[in-house]
Amino acid sequence: MKTIVAGAIIIGFSLISCRKDHDVISSEVKNDTTVNVAREIYLWHNNIPASFDAHMFSDPNAVMEGIRAYSEEPGFNLPVDRWSFAMLKSDWNALSTGIGGDFGMNIFFFSNDDLRVSYVERESPAGKAGIKRSWHIKQINGGTNLTVANSNDIIRAVYQSPVGTFVFGRPNNTDTTISLRASSYKEHPLLFDTVYNTGSSKTGYFVFNSFLGDTIEIRNEFARIFNKFSDQHVQDMVVDLRYNGGGYVSVQNLLADYLVPTAGDKGVMLTEEFNDKYIAYNTTERFEKKGNLNLNRLFFIVSQNTASASELLINSLIPYMDVQLIGPTHTHGKPVGFYPLAVFDWYVFPVSFRTVNKDGEGNYFNGLTLNHQVVDGLDKDWGDEDEECLSAVLHFIGNGSYARMNVTPQQRAGLSDDVIMGNTSLAKTKFKGMLR
Repeated sequence: MKTIVAGAIIIGFSLISCRKDHDVISSEVKNDTTVNVAREIYLWHNNIPASFDAHMFSDPNAVMEGIRAYSEEPGFNLPVDRWSFAMLKSDWNALSTGIGGDFGMNIFFFSNDDLRVSYVERESPAGKAGIKRSWHIKQINGGTNLTVANSNDIIRAVYQSPVGTFVFGRPNNTDTTISLRASSYKEHPLLFDTVYNTGSSKTGYFVFNSFLGDTIEIRNEFARIFNKFSDQHVQDMVVDLRYNGGGYVSVQNLLADYLVPTAGDKGVMLTEEFNDKYIAYNTTERFEKKGNLNLNRLFFIVSQNTASASELLINSLIPYMDVQLIGPTHTHGKPVGFYPLAVFDWYVFPVSFRTVNKDGEGNYFNGLTLNHQVVDGLDKDWGDEDEECLSAVLHFIGNGSYARMNVTPQQRAGLSDDVIMGNTSLAKTKFKGMLR
């Protein structure tokens, strides 16, 4: 039995349909079903060998990680799939609706031994405690070894612990000690927005952190922000996606409709391409212009954490306008997406489709390249005009050049390979994906 339903793919096997929800299902059966799903819908399904033994793996997530080895793509020497995964339904339902369950404080290294708060969810324990982006973390549970080399211990203490005590250095040069207890909270992906005077024109800026969450709230926030920018006659736009790991394609489509210039209305936004079993379901989306802004260029602040639906947004707009990328590194490199497919009490997510833009471009498994490299200004709060990434863009808009003076040695250290790799490790705790 095999069916595809609009908006989601449902793959049915007699094994699933003949069992009751309350039956005890063995891990072997779950793993077998998982690999059968992959053999059906995985983008590189033809590469999975008949000898692939699902019983060698501990659970459906391990099976999904196992099939990644078969994602061969022309022009790449190594497997390109870094994302196929599985998750218990209960965990996915919380994640996909924007419900967090930790301290709500996210961190990155500003330099090898300078750990900073990168952003905070306002309804989380950290948000309620008043913690802000840019705060310097000096101690965690009494420990002071807060270096890139100690990333694994830091991850456990910040993202996987029920309680924690932190000493922060604040921008006013005072220290404060705050104890946090992990709890559930609602995430709000629109973190910040404002308008700047840039010479004789105005520039709109907003920080968008995820294409997951409460889609009604996101839709309303887009309407508010773009009405505000339109009312203030914004002529340039800076979209900050530096920590945005992706999410729903439908939310990407909506944001793209606001950003595309009027001339792009009804033009091809993207095409989704499935494997050879599902060619009939290849789909082309077209722009439906929203709002009154008619921009001819766009600036995106990005990093190695800018992934999937974020990259899709950028790639979809490149054929229609001057798109500039600014940040510490190229983007993550995920031009593919997946669907949540039910396997008993799990959802499995084998990479199921690729996306290309109007010009057929979309093979950016190595990431989208930068127009200008600059360190992530983790020592500044959102919207600070001296924050390195934002400052570089505002300088370009006002002066026609990204060139900056007075970059400190510590800021240069933020572009070192060690720091970039350390932050890549910290970022593994966050979802990266493109979902239908």
